[in-house]
Amino acid sequence: MRTLAQLKKHEKGIIKGFNDDTLSVKLMEMGCLPGTEVSVDLIAPFGDPIAIGVAGYCLSLRKNEAACIMIEE
Repeated sequence: MRTLAQLKKHEKGIIKGFNDDTLSVKLMEMGCLPGTEVSVDLIAPFGDPIAIGVAGYCLSLRKNEAACIMIEE
């Protein structure tokens, strides 16, 4: 399994879980629920932040937040 931060632009994956219990609550409130498909839409020039497509909208996350989301391709 990889993390969302390891995906390249236009790659997709399915959220399987989180590796940070505190941050997972915040991420789930923003629509990053286990079983949901996510895609990396944009990456800033220096790699942080990234824009992901989740639950029908675009969400911007810092690289360290994206690294907490475990995905399966």
